[in-house]
Formats: sequence, C-alpha cells, structure tokens
Amino acid sequence: MNPSTLAEAKKLFIGVKKRAGRLKGVETVICPPDVYLTELRKFYIGQKINFGAQDVFWKTEGSYTGQINAEQLTSVGASYCLVGHSERRAFGDTNEIVNKKIHELIKKKFTVVLCIGEDERDTHGRYLRFLREELAQGLKDVSKSDLKKIVIAYEPIWAIGKSAGDSMKSEEIHEMVIFVRKVLTELYDEKLARSVRVLYGGSVEKDNAHDLISGTEISGFLVGHASLDADNFNTILETVDSST
Repeated sequence: MNPSTLAEAKKLFIGVKKRAGRLKGVETVICPPDVYLTELRKFYIGQKINFGAQDVFWKTEGSYTGQINAEQLTSVGASYCLVGHSERRAFGDTNEIVNKKIHELIKKKFTVVLCIGEDERDTHGRYLRFLREELAQGLKDVSKSDLKKIVIAYEPIWAIGKSAGDSMKSEEIHEMVIFVRKVLTELYDEKLARSVRVLYGGSVEKDNAHDLISGTEISGFLVGHASLDADNFNTILETVDSST
C-alpha cells in the first residue's frame, strides 16, 4: 500500500523508467497499487517495462464490492499479476483460492507471478513439504502449455522486509531453486521445469543483489521495500543486467 499518494508514485516511477528502459538484459515489471496503474501507464511507451497488479479476484463479473477482476486490470494496462503473496495468504488466500486466481489470469492472457514461501524453517524438512504443497495445489490443472505463463517467486516470509544481512545466503537460494525445479519436474517434466523463471524475494537490497544472484540460477528478484527508493531499485536493476 505504497507510495501514499499518486504524486509520490509518479515521482518514483519517473525516477526508475529512464534507467530501466535502457537496460538490454532486464525486463522490469512495476506492480503499484491498482489505483495508480492508469496514470503511471501514461508515462511510458516501450517494451522494457511492463505493469502488473498485486492481486486479482477470480470471478469475471458479479456483485463483489471492492474486488477487481482480470479484465478490469487489463483495461488499465496490466499484463502481469502477483498471486499468493504472503500478505494475501495472511488475509486468508488458501492454495485453492490461489489456484482459482491463476486459472482466471491465464484465461485473460496474463503472466502470473506465483509467490510461495515458508514462515519458518525446521530441521525435519516440514517446510519443504509445505512449499511442495503450495506449488502442487497452486498449479493444479495448469496445463503444460500454460506453464510458460507462470513465474515462480520464492519469498521466505522470515526474510521479508528486513535488512540485507537478514536475506538468505546465495547457496541457500540455489538449493531452493533446485528444489522448485525438482517439484516442477515431478508435476510436468524436466525440460519445462528448467524453462520456468524463478525469482527470489526477501530483503533484497542494492548492497546484496550481486551476491544473491551470482551462481544461484534465479532469473531475478521480487523486490519489496527497496523498490520504494529509485536509486536503490535502479542499482538492483543494473546488477541483474550485468549478470545476464
């Protein structure tokens, strides 16, 4: 629910778009609060920056006061959408609800960013079973041909919104990318599993972006609080660009 005003959102976007638009190896997706989408979309014409929503309702139409559907999001310029973000799950989004949203978004030709992540780790591997369930249930009945419209964002809840020192270590991220691809291989096949983009989110800052992406096989980041500072975010973009 940031920035607080449209004026702040415009200033932040203008501070990002010039740098992001010049980077050849990076696709930047901006997911502002929905009320800002129309105005921010007016400030950019090009292919390097896409716009997305932070959530969607799974019904196409009806009496659902306060909800926004995929068609409405398309009409204001969104082509990406986050689904299953930890904060939405905390508000009650179950794996079943996440799956309904994914299917509705696929029908409307969106690229879906499916967020998964555990709230704590244990020594017995229960968190791995939890993540496997989020993937399997979230992708239930998603066909092989539709999997190409899915991006997986791994964001361990215990590492979100903290300082760079609280993020995962690069070797831990690499292990989780391997795990995600292993589950996707079980659900689909190895070739498809390797084609799916996997992002990392969790205390990503300009100071640790290079270490987090080096040798981890992630495709990029789902950036949280660092995206509210143009200089910080631009440095992260440049770090990803230089790693491609």
